Amino acid sequence: MLSRFPAVTRCLSIAAVLATGSATALELPLPPPGEDVVGQVQVIKAKYEDTFADIGTANDLGYLEMVAANPGVDPWLPGVGTEIVLPTRYVLPPGPREGIVINLAEYRMYYYPKGQNVVHTFPLGIGREGWGSPVAQTKITAKTPNPTWTPPASIRAEHAADGDPLPSVVPAGPDNPLGPFKFTLGVPGYLIHGSNKKFGIGMRTSHGCFRMLNNNVMALSKMVPVGTPVRIINEPYKFGMSAGKVYLEAHTPLDDKGNPSVVDKHTAVINALLKRQDLANNLRMNWDMVRDVVAAEDGMPVEIAVPGAASAPMVSSVPLEIQ
Repeated sequence: MLSRFPAVTRCLSIAAVLATGSATALELPLPPPGEDVVGQVQVIKAKYEDTFADIGTANDLGYLEMVAANPGVDPWLPGVGTEIVLPTRYVLPPGPREGIVINLAEYRMYYYPKGQNVVHTFPLGIGREGWGSPVAQTKITAKTPNPTWTPPASIRAEHAADGDPLPSVVPAGPDNPLGPFKFTLGVPGYLIHGSNKKFGIGMRTSHGCFRMLNNNVMALSKMVPVGTPVRIINEPYKFGMSAGKVYLEAHTPLDDKGNPSVVDKHTAVINALLKRQDLANNLRMNWDMVRDVVAAEDGMPVEIAVPGAASAPMVSSVPLEIQ
């Protein structure tokens, strides 16, 4: 069944299911202290009418993460019976597990409700070219159901130039691009909100705000209080521990404005590993696997090392030669 998948995915535990079905929002139990991997990769069989956008919407996945996890599969016509990987296993983002954490490189949000041993995760649309989403430490400053939208002058000018003039105020309703709910952030001009267009979640399509599926933003509205901290990061390479093994999850790098970035992947991977001082020393590293994971950029955690090998080389001395 796994012969068409990249080699880097073969060591993952795959749970096969028979149809897209009706998935609930991704609420996952937090792992024990010192552990970082949550969730489980799944495989479904596509129906005739399925597209990646439809499958993603049904399973709380974004379009680009579906494409990355299924190389060679037509996202608009996968074909009846085609096996589709759902990349629903994650290395939790680095840093404190509190409040909301948004990782631009993943197009994904993580929410850690206070006093609960779970994490909720949702796909996001982020800022497109010229309208990058910020890297910042902020908080939720307001919650607004059925928001109206007052387009900024820059957006009105852009629409007018395209022959699609906007009114000065767009009322609440199905034509409102903010969807049924918005969270205002402490960073001026930026929101987390729903959308009147489900396509674009998990892509770079917004004017810098963070778009969510409407059912997801409504679920979040019931959980997240005003004052919740929001940490926006940009981490394409996430290292984590699970069951005594070290995993790497790789995504296509973006620059600090959320635009695709040409980076020195060797340096970026080493720097991401060195941020994890608990993992960076005395690793028996499979560097060939690291190269494969970084080259694939498929967003799925893959085992790349075993800790505690005294004879292991220092990570900074090993040339990755990642292209």
